[in-house]
Amino acid sequence: MPSVAPSPTRHQRPESPARQHPIFTEEHEALRQMIRALLTKEFVPHIEEWERTTFPDSVFEKMAGAGLLGLDMPEEYGGQGGDYYSAMVLAEELWRSCAVGTATGIGVNVSLVMPVLLALGTEEQKQRYLVPAIAGKEIFCLGITEPDGGSDVAAIRTQAVLDEATGEYVINGSKMFISNGIRAHTILLLTRTGPEDGHHGFTLFLVDMGLPGVIRERKLDKMGMNSSDTGLLAFQDVRVPASAAIGEIGSGFFHIMAELQAERLVMAAGGVAAAQAMFDKTLQYAGERTAFGRQIGHFQAIRHKFAQMATDLEAARQLTYATARSYAAGEYPVREISMAKLFVSQIAWKVADECLQIHGGAGVMREYGIERAWRDARIMRIGGGTDEIVLDLIGRTYGL
Repeated sequence: MPSVAPSPTRHQRPESPARQHPIFTEEHEALRQMIRALLTKEFVPHIEEWERTTFPDSVFEKMAGAGLLGLDMPEEYGGQGGDYYSAMVLAEELWRSCAVGTATGIGVNVSLVMPVLLALGTEEQKQRYLVPAIAGKEIFCLGITEPDGGSDVAAIRTQAVLDEATGEYVINGSKMFISNGIRAHTILLLTRTGPEDGHHGFTLFLVDMGLPGVIRERKLDKMGMNSSDTGLLAFQDVRVPASAAIGEIGSGFFHIMAELQAERLVMAAGGVAAAQAMFDKTLQYAGERTAFGRQIGHFQAIRHKFAQMATDLEAARQLTYATARSYAAGEYPVREISMAKLFVSQIAWKVADECLQIHGGAGVMREYGIERAWRDARIMRIGGGTDEIVLDLIGRTYGL
């Protein structure tokens, strides 16, 4: 009798199309499709141009026009009143469709500064800064890192000294590696306001970048994320009113670390999406490129590369989504957020390197987009907390 292949069982079923993860609803998926359509039409055609010139400020207005700059912000401030997963969907689509630099520049507003404003700002500050940011009229940057301090917060030297005669704070210092630093209207600035050592004695200020003494020294040249501007800034006797402080005086470091955990998780979601886009592009290339009479994807060495990348990506995705579910439920899983940021950054870099290798000579040609993705992915292991810093944070959660 001729042999008959058995019907697929639940353990042998053929590959199915990409499935919707349980944390996302049909509304989230509709949002995803809307964002993808907008980016495909308005942003993707300009990727290479923006890599040379940086993306224009009008991007914020286009995003705002589509209601995308306040997805998880309250309606009373012009937002959409959505949940945390809405912000994740936006990050995933930005990182998937655009150059990572563009996603980063937009993310500084929606994932870094706006959540701090919502959580800590006074009503006056929210009306002054948050409302126009949601409308695409206010661009932010975040000032933490300095030439001699960043991850080493104790080394931060930018000071805000109270002038008791006027009630103003006088700020002196410098900040570097500041995303949006050249274009921003306002900087959320971490300063030292007390003599204490360690993490105490820091305060956050909202500083108008047009004030006398604020100097945009120069735009920095980077190996990747070139569609966003990165600035070196100086502050020379910059005077701000006491009302410019956000949160408690002396608690700035703790404020910023608490609020930026969500940003690291959004960054992880975006990193998975960017790596998945590289995987998909390379899978298509491997099905079209031939060598020795057959498609290169059918060679065992290449097939195994895809299998390993797919496994790593799924592990990164599940870790990120599981952690997001905990965070959205009101928990504060600092360890898992740090793990997700670390693991995704490393996997994204690994996937980028393998994808470039599979492309071979084509991988280093700008027209294929892989070399740009490769450069961008490497920076993920530095920005938002280096691998080494994040590893130390994870270790400390075990009492080490």
